[in-house]
Amino acid sequence: MPITRGYMLDQKTVFVAPKDIQRKWYLIDAKDKILGRVATEVSKLLRGKHKVEFSPHQELGDYVIIINAEKVSLSGNKTMQKTYHRHSGFPGSLKSETFLELNNRKPGYVLKLAIKRMLPKNKLGAKLMNNVKIYAGETEHPHSAQKPEIYTL
Repeated sequence: MPITRGYMLDQKTVFVAPKDIQRKWYLIDAKDKILGRVATEVSKLLRGKHKVEFSPHQELGDYVIIINAEKVSLSGNKTMQKTYHRHSGFPGSLKSETFLELNNRKPGYVLKLAIKRMLPKNKLGAKLMNNVKIYAGETEHPHSAQKPEIYTL
């Protein structure tokens, strides 16, 4: 096979039709798991990078349900040192909170932020965020009809 500029000539781009996409539902228990490790696994599942037919511009990923999101942990002293900032755009409106304060005020929001920041910053990333369902407690989630598989980290 002739090689031109390092690329094979007979490679084809695979396009998967939306009707041919096989999606699964995964259940992840985030209790006592490290925040970044959970977020990277979830973003990988949402993008579909674990699938053979992965394409960076298509939504091929699976659905993910996360329970016990408020019990996610950080290593070291980051629970008191890691800060989250938000700004409304008006002068003097910068607000800062530590991980512990934000997690107490909005349980599960820290995990949502971490996952969102690992996804593409475009319409595809916004669409992929609809495929993750985050619940703060161990309560029964309303997605039992989808029969999610338990995903271990």
